[in-house]
Formats: sequence, structure tokens, C-alpha cells
Amino acid sequence: MEKKYAKDYNLAELMAVATAKEIKDGEKVFIGIGVPLMAGLLAVHTHAPRATLVFEGGYIGGKPPGACSTVADDALGYKASYLTSLWRTFCDLQRGYFNLAIIGGAQIDKYGNVNSTAIFGTGNYARPLVRLTGSGGANDMASSAGRTVIMMRLEKRRFLPRVDYVTSPGYLEGPGAREKYGLKGKGPVAVITNKAIFRFDEKTKEMYLESVHPGISVDEVKQEVSWDLRVAPEVKTTEPPTEEEVKLLRTLDPADITLRITRLYEKLEFKEWAKLTREGWEKIIGVQTSL
Repeated sequence: MEKKYAKDYNLAELMAVATAKEIKDGEKVFIGIGVPLMAGLLAVHTHAPRATLVFEGGYIGGKPPGACSTVADDALGYKASYLTSLWRTFCDLQRGYFNLAIIGGAQIDKYGNVNSTAIFGTGNYARPLVRLTGSGGANDMASSAGRTVIMMRLEKRRFLPRVDYVTSPGYLEGPGAREKYGLKGKGPVAVITNKAIFRFDEKTKEMYLESVHPGISVDEVKQEVSWDLRVAPEVKTTEPPTEEEVKLLRTLDPADITLRITRLYEKLEFKEWAKLTREGWEKIIGVQTSL
């Protein structure tokens, strides 16, 4: 059956679709809120129905009917196989029980090290230009999951030869470093951005450009990277979202809590927003609800 590609998708939707493709059927995926959650839900509703989504709040195998606002949102427990604690999920993560983790960050370097702690500027850790939110669960995810996917905006100030602070380890100083420091996980496999997708060389562990999104050139990408970026011999064009994928994403997030197309939740009265969200969720769960 010939695919029908969407014409009105936005970049958040493209990133969600590309990230969803990193999830394989049957895998155990440690996942966060926001676009990563949309990617996870898209995967389990399409090509990976037996994938298990695990949320740090203690929900294992949950299939929330749509976008959620926090890692402790009760909706994350909808149809969950098991409800436990944050302590237990992180213990299992550190034991290496999860195949994949999806994280974000403020800075990244050529070895996939991620900073979400502080932007130094002309200062230092004690007196940075900007103090960020910190690790949350990202360090555990990057250290211990079988592989890691990183989602970020592509900007020169974010893609640096060396991050100011290593919050979440990639390949650290290069080949052999993760093994040297005893990290259980194998490291990052992809960096998915709003303009391109990057992978890592198996030998050098250095990031390289694999594909550019439709309408984006290789030169545009290289201009947003602060080191001499390596490029695949044949750079691909990222496959755009299909009409079905976009329709499903918008059903999962009818009030644009995550995908940020029109920010309806800021424009509508609460009753209108709640009604719209409920109707979207009903399409997914197939059951009529009430407010």
C-alpha cells in the first residue's frame, strides 16, 4: 500500500515520528514526558504494539490516552501492567533492564555527552551564566539503558565540541571510555533534531550527519554545528510523517499540550479545553467518558 505523506506537519511531529521509529516491537523503553511520550505512544499504536513504556513515576506498561503534563500524571497508569515507585523503576534501570531511553538537553558535544545542568558562559559551575533544571532521571537513563536517543533543537550554541558540564554521558572522551568508567548502557545511537538526524561512528564514537529533513541542506546543518562535522557518504532525506501518523499524533494531543501547533490550551476556557481533550482521548480508548 502506497504511503500518503502529510503536507501540513510541523517539526515537533516530524521529530516524534522519527523517534518512534527507533522503538522496536517488544522493547522496554524508559521514556519521559513531552515529545518523547508522543513518540512512544505513536510506536505502540502502530509498529510496536508489544513495546513496554516505563515512566519514572512508577508506571510500567501504561498506555495513557494522550499527552500528560508530569511524570506523576495518573493517566500514565492507564492500562499499566504494574504500578510501583520511582525508586523501583530506577533500580531496574540501573540493573540494565531497559532496551532504550529517550532524553533531551541544552547542550551536546560530538561524543553525545549532554548538558542539562548549567551554561557557564564566562563563568563556571559555581557562577554560571544560566542554571538549568539538572539531570532528573537523564543521567541514569544515559548511563544504564541499552541505548539512548537524544532529542534536541539544532543550534550552534547547543552543538559544541565539548559541553560545559556532562550531565548525561554519551561516549565521554571517545572509544572505550564508557567501559572504562563501568557504565552499563551502550551509549547514544541517534540525535534527532528539528533539522536533521545524527548517528555515531562505531569506531570513533563521533557524531555524524545521517539525514536532513525535507527542505534542509547539508550546509544549513553544518552551519549550526560548532565543530568540523562528519557527514555520511550519502546523506539521506528524512522520511516525512504520513497522514495516518499525523492524524494519530493530533488525536493523542488534541489541545496541543505538547506539539505546540496552536497552543489551544492557552486560548480556550477550561471547560472547552477539557471537552476537546476528552473527545480526543475517547477516540483512542473507544469508551465514552464524563467530566
